[in-house]
Amino acid sequence: MAHRILYIEDNFQNKRLVRKILQAHGYEVLEADDGLTGLELAFHQKPDLILMDISLPGIDGIEATRRLKAYPETGNIPVIALTANAMRGDRERFLAAGCDDYLAKPISTAELLGLLHKYLNGNAS
Repeated sequence: MAHRILYIEDNFQNKRLVRKILQAHGYEVLEADDGLTGLELAFHQKPDLILMDISLPGIDGIEATRRLKAYPETGNIPVIALTANAMRGDRERFLAAGCDDYLAKPISTAELLGLLHKYLNGNAS
């Protein structure tokens, strides 16, 4: 059975690119355009991993991650921040909010697949 990944992203081009990469590697992809819709999908679908954009309409990715991590039903789902916010200190800020890892945009396919393998195959430290 394919791993299910929820991608919460409001940019169509980014969603299309990541969807193509994930589907080409056998992942099932769920998508949400904003933080609140992403939370609803996460609570109802229980994906294996969440790719979280940080700059989202409504609630941002940091708040969405905090809410996900606050509940036992979703608290153990790995959340990887995918964001163009690549300023000094951002990684630490995202990890402090509950993200398990961080990947700067534009994404590298190899880095993305490496992180997915790390978290979905029980090798995360």
